[in-house]
Amino acid sequence: MALRPYVTLKIATSLDGKIALANGQSEWITGDKSREAGRRLRGSHDAIVVGANTAVLDNPQLTTRLKGLNNPIRIVFDSGLRLSEKSNLVMTARDVPVWIFCSKEGRQKAHIMEKAGVKIFAIDRDMFGLNVVTALEVLKSNGVDRLLLEGGGQLNAAFLKHDAVDKIDWFRAPLILGGDGRDGISDLGLDDLGQSKRFTRSSVTELGDDLHEQYLRR
Repeated sequence: MALRPYVTLKIATSLDGKIALANGQSEWITGDKSREAGRRLRGSHDAIVVGANTAVLDNPQLTTRLKGLNNPIRIVFDSGLRLSEKSNLVMTARDVPVWIFCSKEGRQKAHIMEKAGVKIFAIDRDMFGLNVVTALEVLKSNGVDRLLLEGGGQLNAAFLKHDAVDKIDWFRAPLILGGDGRDGISDLGLDDLGQSKRFTRSSVTELGDDLHEQYLRR
């Protein structure tokens, strides 16, 4: 039996791989059809995970918002428990489950979150941040078989560094944001092309002006 969930990286970027401007503005890079497809993708997974920066800066709901689709468990990698108890995620935790992974040193606010209905998992850190391998094992043991990774860039990179991405759903809009934009995938620390993370493209679909590309891990 697999020790971790099947992980799909869902990413929506400009042509040059940016998810936001330098000031954080990201609404909306991709079009309506891409956003609807992304929400349907959420509905086909047991859980969705984002990093602390995405959760704090974007204040997302991470729900499908489409009739007939179940909402996934909403997960945040938040080492220092930066997420506000007034955030959309915490305020709706009793309606749609919210789980937070934090460091063992960052548990100080755990009781506040737990009172709001949030489930807290304190885990070890590694050189890349919270230990992705440990978190995935915890998720698997708690019934999560299909996990949708929606980043941002640092968390996307951490999963890739651990070879923990099985599939990519890449929504690409026909615009360029430039070098000062925020990367969809942060530094992987590669110094040789042989270390690159390789995938095989399985499909390309036009969604209005956007492209939806699917890739499978080699």
